[in-house]
Amino acid sequence: MASLITASAFTYSPVNGSRGFRKSGNSSRGGGCCIKAMKLEKSLEELYNVKVERKVSPERLAQLGISKWSAWKTGKCKLAWDWQVDQLVYVEEGEVRVVPEGSKRFMQFVAGDLVRYPKWFEADLWFNGPYQERYSFRAYGDDY
Repeated sequence: MASLITASAFTYSPVNGSRGFRKSGNSSRGGGCCIKAMKLEKSLEELYNVKVERKVSPERLAQLGISKWSAWKTGKCKLAWDWQVDQLVYVEEGEVRVVPEGSKRFMQFVAGDLVRYPKWFEADLWFNGPYQERYSFRAYGDDY
């Protein structure tokens, strides 16, 4: 997912005969040039080391042997979950909102997504309707 970018504008204007910067809107003087200061915020996937592959091709599914993986399904509900091992999940139907423990933000995965949850990750899972997935547990360091 793309990172969130926020920007604040600063206006250059002399302060008491010296050079200085003030936040735009705080300056009583007009003119001056603007400098944008940018703050990059990491996506939740990056912060929590959750890997996602969107719209996985049938060839990729066959390569992974997903048809042999265990299946799990549910309806509308909320579950608190913690992963004791790395888990690879292919969402077959529906969608899930994943809210990491202590966060107000969420990740959303939908049918066609391949998601790798890392060991010791904790989150609330929100399902708003029928949901079905295939899953496989992974050893540390296994590529997918």
